[in-house]
Amino acid sequence: MLAAKICSAWEKRAELSSREWEDLRPSLEKSLHNLDTGQTRIAIKTDMGWHVTEFLKKAVLLYIAAQSAQIFREGSAPCWDKVPLKTTGWTEEHFHTAGFRICPGAIVRYGAYIAPSVVVMPSFINMGAFIDTGTLIDSWATIGSCAQVGKQCHISEGAALGGVLEPIQSLPVIIEDHCFIGGRVGIFEGVRVCEGAVVAAGVILNASTRIIDRSTGKYSYGIVPPYAVVVPGSYETAPGTYVSCALIVKTVDAKTRAKTSINTLLRIDN
Repeated sequence: MLAAKICSAWEKRAELSSREWEDLRPSLEKSLHNLDTGQTRIAIKTDMGWHVTEFLKKAVLLYIAAQSAQIFREGSAPCWDKVPLKTTGWTEEHFHTAGFRICPGAIVRYGAYIAPSVVVMPSFINMGAFIDTGTLIDSWATIGSCAQVGKQCHISEGAALGGVLEPIQSLPVIIEDHCFIGGRVGIFEGVRVCEGAVVAAGVILNASTRIIDRSTGKYSYGIVPPYAVVVPGSYETAPGTYVSCALIVKTVDAKTRAKTSINTLLRIDN
């Protein structure tokens, strides 16, 4: 019922009357509430792979369109926006119930789900994002709209996970469980980093970035294989002309895991 109403409104969004927008509002608010609390998510992993929950993307866009900008007095200065912060109006009880820790300077918009035992350093997390249990979002990291981050991941300082709201059918950036994303890494355009992979500092990945396996010379696009260790690289397209790429140098071993393992002490909520 909820999905049908959102999809119907989406098809005629340019012609919706003021009354129709008001009638739609409860459905939009319910959709955003479900995203915010983790009851639903923009992308879901099944036995057939990852799939987009398209109506929720539509709900996010319609929600923004339906809102009027207003002043939100958060932190040291007011802001003028259509979407409140996730923790607006929260009390100590709300934080205890949610079970995550958020440091001063962090910005998490309403509609983003933050699971228990997540630590959010001063960073930005946009609506529709999903951050699973035990992950650390380090300082100045940016988690774009609808990006999906798995369990026990480390998103390092200054890393950027791009947002994907349009096209509706496109998968967002996905970081699966137990991944380490290094400092100043940029991952965009629906690239997926599979379970246990390590992406070294400075790697830039988008849909057209060639991902080359050093051991075989084979390459692919858009997906970092499970437990791959990826570093910045380049390849020659013509004599003296080089293009940036991502280079798989090995699979994760004990030495790599020791360097990138998470510190559970940081995730204790007491």
